[in-house]
This record gives sequence, structure tokens and C-alpha cells, in this order.
Amino acid sequence: MKARLQVMKFGGTSVGDASCIARTAQIIAKAAKEGGCVAVVSAMSGVTNRLIEAAKKAEAGDAREAAAILDTLRQQHETALTSLVQQEDERARIRQRMEEVFAEGRRLCEGTALLRELTPRALDAISSLGERLSAPLVAAAVSELGLQSEAIEATELIVTDAFHGGAEPRMELTRAKSQTRLRPLLEKGIAPVVTGFIGATTEGQLTTLGRGGSDYSATILGAAMDADEVIIWTDVDGVLTADPRLVAEARTIPVISYREAAELAYFGAKVLHPKTLNPVVQAAIPVWIRNSFAPEKPGTKITPEGRSIGGGVKALTAIRDVTLISVGGPGIVGLPDVVGRTFSTTAEVRANVLLISQSSSQNDICFIVSTVDAQRTVEALRKEFAHDLAHHKVEHITVDSNIAIVAVVGENMRGTPGIAGRTFNALGRDNVNVIAIAQGSSESNISFVIDVKAVKTALNTTHREFALAASPT
Repeated sequence: MKARLQVMKFGGTSVGDASCIARTAQIIAKAAKEGGCVAVVSAMSGVTNRLIEAAKKAEAGDAREAAAILDTLRQQHETALTSLVQQEDERARIRQRMEEVFAEGRRLCEGTALLRELTPRALDAISSLGERLSAPLVAAAVSELGLQSEAIEATELIVTDAFHGGAEPRMELTRAKSQTRLRPLLEKGIAPVVTGFIGATTEGQLTTLGRGGSDYSATILGAAMDADEVIIWTDVDGVLTADPRLVAEARTIPVISYREAAELAYFGAKVLHPKTLNPVVQAAIPVWIRNSFAPEKPGTKITPEGRSIGGGVKALTAIRDVTLISVGGPGIVGLPDVVGRTFSTTAEVRANVLLISQSSSQNDICFIVSTVDAQRTVEALRKEFAHDLAHHKVEHITVDSNIAIVAVVGENMRGTPGIAGRTFNALGRDNVNVIAIAQGSSESNISFVIDVKAVKTALNTTHREFALAASPT
């Protein structure tokens, strides 16, 4: 009988400092003693942001400031190492490994400062340093508990395409490499601690899976290793009915379906990276969201079918930092293929379209992208439609960044009449103006666009309307 295997991912707050890492090590050691456990770790909280800041300083030619950031980070990791590892020779071994990572960081920043250019490849290499520093610390903390552990760089395991900053895995190659590298360790009772967020091309060039990509790393490895379950340890009790910072009555949802979780992740619920569930869907591997600061709490289980709670609506989410782009004017009605050209241009710059709304008169096509993608999208569209703009066939390409999307999500919404009516009636009563509406063809979400200032009101109104505070916890 195959031994039970768990893949566990620990986010930045779960490895935030020495005491958090020690708590994480206990969770890993407990799981490894009960069956096989592969841990995937993020950088210590805030480290990736500091590394990106160092890269930007270097790009501006300020090599000294970049070096100062790296020195601060070295001190932070040294403090954690001193606290976690008692044996001086073991400490020296890990320090040596971390020094090599910092030396690489310095070289990358110096090269960037010299050229005054930050290539996507260099940014990947610099922003990945945090995970390469935290994995040896976590493995050392597990070893301190008397269980063998080994830090492994995901460049040895996860094979990706060459798109820097948001690479996609090549699953067959990843499966072969992961099984070959990790299986022998698991059979010897060694707990592998893998760097999250990172992969490598077939040529061995380091890539990253995008911000928050450690969740994705965990499910990629879960699928590649035929794991029994993937547990994402974070600093919240599970998937909540709404953001508790905006809705005081938000509750943990005990069981949710892949589709519901994917909709929530896609629309900005911070609990999951949007691509997280893709690798495990086919194998129907359950994914848990649990709180490493409260491991006694059961968390949320994400399964293929979820669980019906009646009423249709399961959760709400809001996504800010988004921009509404509209391409339009009366002239576009007779212009062939405006829609096709708009979205093929958007796809070429790899901007992710979150929502589309088109008026029936075809005078305007509105769509929403992340604000970070907005400028390059608009520039590409203005280039694509330059001739049409000059001849007034397309009258405007406008941008509005003061907006947010709210999504009402639930698998059973399909069979429940009147949800859209109740949603917009409730918003109307509380004077929330709706700019655009889109209902997914899956019918498990209704999304609407509102002014960013109205987000809190909209979430609380809808949460009350569907009595989500009373949903089972």
C-alpha cells in the first residue's frame, strides 16, 4: 500500500521570523512522522517586496542602496538562523549556503546598476532569492526536531516555459523530475523543503510562477507526486464568506468546490493564487486552507463537488487595483472585428482580462485588467487602432482606475432564481451605483463594477442580503 503523502505550503507569514519558522517545523515534523510530507515554502514575509525594491534601485543606478537592502536582509536571516540552529557547525553550513545566495544577489544588482536595465530574467533571479534563503532555514528547523530534512531548489523539480514573471509548468517533465528527486528522500523518511514560486526552463534558466506563486508550486508538486492532499498553511482560518477587514460578520466556509474557490481566487480573494487549482483538478486531489497560527482549527476543504448550503450564494469577494478600459465611439459599429483586434492585442501583452461588458449597440467595449497591466495594454491598443483613431472610426480609448469588481459566488446559484434581482435591489437600497455587470457562463458568479469607494458598503449589503453570517462554520 502506498504511503500517504501530503504536500504542505507555508506562506510568508508562516515563515515570518524564527518563532514562526519553529511553529512551521513542528507542523512539518508531525505530518512527516504520520506519513510522507513535502513542504513548499515562501520567502519570509516582506522579503520579496524588499528584493524587488533592491532591483528597482539598481535599475535606477543606485547600486549602493540596493546593496544596503541586501545587507538588511542578510541580518534578518542571520538572526533567524542563530535562534533556530544550536550546533555551530550546522549553523556555519547553512550560513555558507545563504552567503552564496546573497553573493548572487549582489552580482545581479551590480550588473543591473551597470546597465541601468532590469530584464524580466534578472528580476526573476533577484525576486526568487527570498525562497532560496527561507528553505534552508525551515529544513534546519525541522532537523532540530530530530527529523531528517533537506532544502531543495524547485529549479530541480518544476520545469516551465520561458515566460519570465509568470511561467507555466510543463507537467510531464515536472512529474518525471519530481518523482526521481523526491521519492527516494521520502522513502528514507527525509522531509524535503522546496522553494516555492520558482521553476526552471528545460535549459535550466530560473523562472518564477508570478507573485503569490508558492500556492501554485504546491499544487504542481501535489499533482506531480500523486499526493493524497495539498494543505496551504496561511494566516487565516480558511476561505471566508468575505474579507473580514471589510465585513465584520465574515465566517469560515467548511467545504467549498474547486469552481467556487477558483472564482473567488480569480476575483482577488487573497487566500489562493488564481492558478492554484489547475494542476489538481484532473486528479481530484483535495486542497485545504488552514491557519498555521491556529493549527487546531479545521480550515476549509476544497473538493471537486463542494457542499451545498442552500441559498445559492456562498461567498463574496472584491478586487481592487483594477482598471476599466473602454474602446468605443459610434464609428465602431460598422468596423469589422474590433472585438477580435481588441482582445488579441490585449493577449499579446499578456494582460489578464478579468471582466468584459459590451453595450448591445456595440458603441463601446469595456473590459477590466489589473492596474499593473493597464498602461501597456492601452499603449498596445492605441498602436493597434492608430489608423482608426486618426480617421475617427474609433473615437476613444479611455481608462478609469477608480473602480473595483465585486463578485457574488456560489455553485448552486444556477438553480436558484432571483439572485441577480436580490443583489441589485439590495445595492440600490444602499445607493451603490453599478457601472457594469457580467454574469459568468458557468453561472456560479455574478460580477459587477462599482466605484472603489463603495466597496465596503456593497460587500456588507450583499453579505446581509444573503444572510452569509448565519452560514455554517
